Amino acid sequence: MGLMSKLLGGGQRSTGDYLELDIDDFDAAPSGIDMEIRIATISDKQDVIPIKDAVYDGDIVIADITRHTTTDRTMEHISDELKQVAREVGGDIVQKDDDQLIIAPSGVSISREKLEK
Repeated sequence: MGLMSKLLGGGQRSTGDYLELDIDDFDAAPSGIDMEIRIATISDKQDVIPIKDAVYDGDIVIADITRHTTTDRTMEHISDELKQVAREVGGDIVQKDDDQLIIAPSGVSISREKLEK
């Protein structure tokens, strides 16, 4: 499974599931990075706090929601909270299948269309 498949694929993931790529192989390392893509798991309402902080700080968050169903009342509340954050920062939010939420800060739009071959 490729890196993007791991980032966007379903199922339970841990830090060990992600491949660290050595950027020293490139001519120039990125400098002045203002945004990061953060990975999170939402198990309960308390997990929303660091996600909100990250989006307010200008980061993109990919959150694993496999522990909840889309009809779960807790998930509905969490989703509403994160939609509000996206609105407040002028960002975007999308649910990918039944297992992930992607929340982006201001200046980042999330396409609803998959890339085609």
